[in-house]
Amino acid sequence: MKALVARSYGPLEELEIAELPTPVPGPGQLLVRLEAAALNAVDKALITGALRDAIPVTHPFVPGVDVSGTVESVGEGVTRFVPGDPVIAWNSVASGALAEHVVIDDAPSAARRPPELTPAQGAALPTGALTAAALVDLADVPSGSTALIVGATGGVGSYTVQLARRAGLTVLATGRADDEAFLRGLGADHVLDYRAVGIAEETHRLVPGGVDVVFDMANAGPALAATAAAARPGGRLVSPLGGPPAFDRDVTALYGGTRATEGRLASLAAQAVKGELRIPIDADYPFAEARQALLDFAGRHVKGKITVTF
Repeated sequence: MKALVARSYGPLEELEIAELPTPVPGPGQLLVRLEAAALNAVDKALITGALRDAIPVTHPFVPGVDVSGTVESVGEGVTRFVPGDPVIAWNSVASGALAEHVVIDDAPSAARRPPELTPAQGAALPTGALTAAALVDLADVPSGSTALIVGATGGVGSYTVQLARRAGLTVLATGRADDEAFLRGLGADHVLDYRAVGIAEETHRLVPGGVDVVFDMANAGPALAATAAAARPGGRLVSPLGGPPAFDRDVTALYGGTRATEGRLASLAAQAVKGELRIPIDADYPFAEARQALLDFAGRHVKGKITVTF
């Protein structure tokens, strides 16, 4: 099979399309023929070795955690899928989606792709929507609360805006001036141009005292303190990237990541079919240009997801 391959840790420019053996599904696994994949920040981190101490990978390494394709064969014990089923999946750090075939687990991280969704739409859903749903759950604030979403235009942020709004929150979203229509279309009540205003200051101007919860998809570590300042005393900051255990002004730090609970991916796909959840795709590239897709993903401002179609 053809695959986008990293021969060792290094820059994205060193990726190449090469021939690799087609994997064989083991017990409880599916072999999927890819129709589309989507890109995520973790792809770059695994390729370059930024996460090598926490999550080492074996080379040759095939990136890609968002899977959309057709089941080609199944391993022993698989009962939910049969060959020919359209499927979407979050393949976690096992990766492998930027190839003609990938093996995935028969687990809650996989679901049938509704016929109403294109392969690219199916690929653009799992990581972003599952992560956003997990973060909104983690925030655990009631309807009527206020939320600031930092990194709102990205693959996770664009879903967080929608799911927070559907949970009854008033949403302040950060972006650029030309992102306003995009973010308001997702449900943002206010758009803060991070290049023109101080985010914490503007948040306090719009919501005196500060918001109930800050979702920060853009910053990690000590940098989170600047956005935590936008929360009210006793408020919360939620991040998938990690940071300090606590902040000033009694702001609680909550850290979490992608979680695929039973039935959630199928539910999110059904919401997309009903028009209740938009799947924002910024650009789609053919597989032959997968390396360029990753370079563009890493190097420019993206609204929603970038997908690769086979």
